[in-house]
Amino acid sequence: MKIAVTYDDNAEVFQHFGHTEQFKIYEVEDNKIVNSRILTSNGEGHSALANLLENENVDKIVCGGIGGCAVRALNEAGIEIFAGISGNADKAVEDLLSGNLVQTSEANCSHHHGDHSHGHHHGEGHSCGHSCH
Repeated sequence: MKIAVTYDDNAEVFQHFGHTEQFKIYEVEDNKIVNSRILTSNGEGHSALANLLENENVDKIVCGGIGGCAVRALNEAGIEIFAGISGNADKAVEDLLSGNLVQTSEANCSHHHGDHSHGHHHGEGHSCGHSCH
């Protein structure tokens, strides 16, 4: 099994799936991590990121915020989504393997006319829920 985590330079779960520049890919056998590596995404939008993970034969994705388009693209690729996760990436995968990570595949990041009320900043022009790329 392969698990991908949206990944930042502080070894944390990156909070914006559609802007992910790198994933940490974990290879799991017998419910134990046997290998991990960093995969650069060259972030080209939600569909391209889903295709990248599908081409890597990823089974599950752990991420922070994710929009509806990304959820649809990942579902079409058959990738199980664990969204709304924050903190250390390695710990998140350990929690997933031990059954302590709740699966949430609902879109949790959408903007409508500049509404930033869900508590984290996305930057100028960011829209993770409006259009599919």
